[in-house]
Amino acid sequence: MKEDEIIRYPIEDSIDLHTFRPNEVKDLLNDYLEAASEKGFEEVRIIHGKGMGVLRRTVHAVLKSHPVVISFSEAGPEAGGWGATIAVLRKGRI
Repeated sequence: MKEDEIIRYPIEDSIDLHTFRPNEVKDLLNDYLEAASEKGFEEVRIIHGKGMGVLRRTVHAVLKSHPVVISFSEAGPEAGGWGATIAVLRKGRI
């Protein structure tokens, strides 16, 4: 796959970032959050993994500044615990 090739990703209420490189996550997550809000999702789960916390820190930085995000918190144990983050979204385009 070429570095600038567009990747089509289905917009669902959960996204798993394990398959993406850390330098791709910020742009991907910004686009995903906008699309999820436009699609009407009120809450999404972002799976970043437990590991060293690099993806989690990137995810939280994006969530703190994204206009469609109302709030976010660590997922409950049944949804991935500290390996995932739940974000509450505004509906529709901002």
